[in-house]
Amino acid sequence: MFPKVLTSIWLLFLGGFAAFIVYIWAVSANFLNLFGEMPNLRTLENPKSELASELYSADNVQLGKYFRENRSPVDYEDLPDNLVNALLATEDIRFEDHSGIDPQAMMRVASGIITGDLKGGGSTLTQQVAKNLFNTRSEELNNGVLNGVPGIGMLILKTKEWIMAVKLERSYTKREIMTMYLNTVDFGSNAFGIKVAARTFFNKAPHDLEVQESAVLVGLLKAPTAFSPKFNPENSKRRRNVVLSQMVKYGFLEENAYNQLKEQDIKLDYRVENQNIGLAPYFRTEASKFLLKWCRENGYDLYADGLKIYTTIDSRMQKHAEQAVAEHMKAQQKLFFEHWKGRNPWVDRNNQEIKGYVEQAIKRSDRYRNLQRRFDGNEDSINFYLNKKIPMTIFTWEGEKQVEMSPIDSMKYYKHFLQTGFMAMEPQTGHIKAWVGGINYKHFKYDHVKQGARQPGSTFKPFLYTAAIENGYYPCYEVIDTQMCIPLPDGNMWCPNNANNKYSGQKYTLRKALAESVNSISAFLVNKLGPETLVKTAKRLGISTPLDPTPSLALGVSDVTLFDMVGAYGTFVNSGTWVEPNYITRIEDKHGNVLYTPVPNTVDALSEETAYMMVHMLKAAAEPGGTSYYGLRHRNGLKNEIGAKTGTTQNYSDAWFMGVTPDLVCGTWVGGEDRSIHFRTIALGQGGRLAMPIYGAFMQKVYADKSLDVSKDPFPKPLAPLSVELDCAKYNSGGIPIDSTQQDEFLRLPTEINLDAEI
Repeated sequence: MFPKVLTSIWLLFLGGFAAFIVYIWAVSANFLNLFGEMPNLRTLENPKSELASELYSADNVQLGKYFRENRSPVDYEDLPDNLVNALLATEDIRFEDHSGIDPQAMMRVASGIITGDLKGGGSTLTQQVAKNLFNTRSEELNNGVLNGVPGIGMLILKTKEWIMAVKLERSYTKREIMTMYLNTVDFGSNAFGIKVAARTFFNKAPHDLEVQESAVLVGLLKAPTAFSPKFNPENSKRRRNVVLSQMVKYGFLEENAYNQLKEQDIKLDYRVENQNIGLAPYFRTEASKFLLKWCRENGYDLYADGLKIYTTIDSRMQKHAEQAVAEHMKAQQKLFFEHWKGRNPWVDRNNQEIKGYVEQAIKRSDRYRNLQRRFDGNEDSINFYLNKKIPMTIFTWEGEKQVEMSPIDSMKYYKHFLQTGFMAMEPQTGHIKAWVGGINYKHFKYDHVKQGARQPGSTFKPFLYTAAIENGYYPCYEVIDTQMCIPLPDGNMWCPNNANNKYSGQKYTLRKALAESVNSISAFLVNKLGPETLVKTAKRLGISTPLDPTPSLALGVSDVTLFDMVGAYGTFVNSGTWVEPNYITRIEDKHGNVLYTPVPNTVDALSEETAYMMVHMLKAAAEPGGTSYYGLRHRNGLKNEIGAKTGTTQNYSDAWFMGVTPDLVCGTWVGGEDRSIHFRTIALGQGGRLAMPIYGAFMQKVYADKSLDVSKDPFPKPLAPLSVELDCAKYNSGGIPIDSTQQDEFLRLPTEINLDAEI
């Protein structure tokens, strides 16, 4: 009898074992499509998880990331022992001994299911890596006939994870598997992987984590929301102490140390990485436009492939630029609020408030469009919600503020703010060193460096003077300051005023006229050269926006971008060669292989002599009598050679400043979100007051920063001798300068057409 029982037991055991083997084979092969697909061997050889692409400055500072899941990898050597020990003690103490499956843990789970007394899960770290890396629970891998059967479906899922865990153990070392786990796991707060988690919760690198901090992070793995130290600190503290006690249990921590640590509160330095914070947020957004296009064309995923993108931005200059903008704009905003106290700043040319301005503006908002869809265009319902007060966070220069405000009042509030754009570029390479697209990226997403185009006013005049020099004029050429009227195709006359609405009748050299921004001289030149010549010159210097070939173009009435203007001015400093402004130096894959190294576009736009003469002309603005002399030399204490040009447009809607030195070309724009929002007086609204101080403060900070190699050397002279004399004192009355009689044929009587002054 006994041999028969023994034989039956052996047959049952062997039959069960054979059935288990067949089951494992059937799951692996997806027999009759009963179990769904398995990850293929290529996936096992190259396990892939989403890695954030990282953007770096020229001085190797991380500017930001692009991600769906914020994950950056670390090596095992970067993991502190206390973190590894905390993880082993809490999640898988037999990790070093098993081969992907822990029979003891599985028996514990099976016993718990039978008795109803579950004491922890049975998954090893390797199984969790398999689940995370190979997405074993995705619909794509679980569309077999049996996957939807309750109980059986979960068994199939676990079986696939067992199989993949065993394969992982055969293909990778224990250290590699541990590193994979910590690089892929979700810690909550949009932190995937230990590197991002350590930075998010404690602002540390993983190797700097203290034992209690490691315990907090390991405790998060059980339930990232429930045990979040930010949102559920008491739960997190209790869970941390459980982890610490496990470390004591398995000999990784002394009892005395545990007793001290368990009473301590969790000290966070919490900061979730997102596109709204960090250095150069406007630049990062602009860079993403190029990067997304490049990735589409080259088969990469910007948000998942862990690319390393190296840029031309200098983190130190970027900080100086952002600080200069914040300091100046905060003060100007206070003046603007005081200037318009009791009135709304959106006005027409007669300084009368534009009726219905905000109501029309809000119709262009996403909120209005969503309400329109929600209520099928019912204006009563839309207006009810537009005027209903709701809690919101608003921007102030003293920091964010929690208020209750209606959407329509929010629109009114934000329309009162002045905006700005600033860009600094190295002229010889076109490398952009600093990019500030606005006053606060979180609340004002619109970029005023490249996305927005506005009238440049008198900062456009150097292109006119460039055309003049190319056509035989020279810096010492003299023109009388008197009213100039030019006939237009419609029969009217264009008669621009000077800024002070007066004409001195004096002779101005072209250099002095540009330095003092005399409009009548610009009118004389555009009449001589023709607006078409001006358009061609500006285009050659890199202006890409449409330009209207009319005489008023000489005063900067066609919209341009700050991006183009900085590039164009760089041509003067770079001996006549235009270099397209650029910001990417190389792109690498996650392994460090170089995928892309750009070559900037260049154009030999001007002769070296013409370019140098224009630098000589621009320098006059920063000399006594020039529009930039007092601000740059006295207020900002800049004593080195600087070329400059201010610009102010009609009704003071746009304030501009362009500054050039041998090492840096910079441009600044300041104005309202719409042209109708501006100061009412030239004293407050001119470029020298509203835009130039940002440049001055920036250059002060740059020169004071000893870690930056920005020289104060003079502009280099051309190697070949100049064909004209630049010292106007050496010209005598018998020289080339014209006299008043030569100018009479160009004078016309004024008519009713009289454009406002451009400075």
